[in-house]
Amino acid sequence: MLFELKSVFLSDGETKSISYELDMTDIDIDGIFPFTAPVSVTADACNRTGLVTLNITCEYPFSRPCDRCGVLVSGVERQVFSHRLVQELVDETNDDYIETPDFTLELDEVVVSDLILNYPQKFLCGEDCRGLCPKCGKNLNEGKCGCDTAQVDPRLEILKQLMEDE
Repeated sequence: MLFELKSVFLSDGETKSISYELDMTDIDIDGIFPFTAPVSVTADACNRTGLVTLNITCEYPFSRPCDRCGVLVSGVERQVFSHRLVQELVDETNDDYIETPDFTLELDEVVVSDLILNYPQKFLCGEDCRGLCPKCGKNLNEGKCGCDTAQVDPRLEILKQLMEDE
């Protein structure tokens, strides 16, 4: 979606808004397609004393398995991003600003980038998720499995064998 910003850049106090839906259902993140429906995007560009700020609000339904226990978690996520816009970058290595030399911004690229970069590397169904038993594979959030959880440090295994021989 092309966001035309000429009036915002040229008029102090000017604000411009845009709302649309962005289909990201075909984006694969580590073998998972977490976006189950289009992302609702609302963007506001505002010029305050010559500084143009872009605020983006994204809301989308998601579905993905917990990284510890494998339970499928679904819900609705809402994220807000803010960027400063300039017509021309003085320093090409400065990532604090987004350049808009022709007063237009390809909003889809910014939204996809923001969502992917802020996507959690580890997704859990809850902070207290106990995961799966390493021996039998039972979901430990549902209760104990009865497996012997006593583990001996492999470096001390030889001492255990010596004590059993006596």
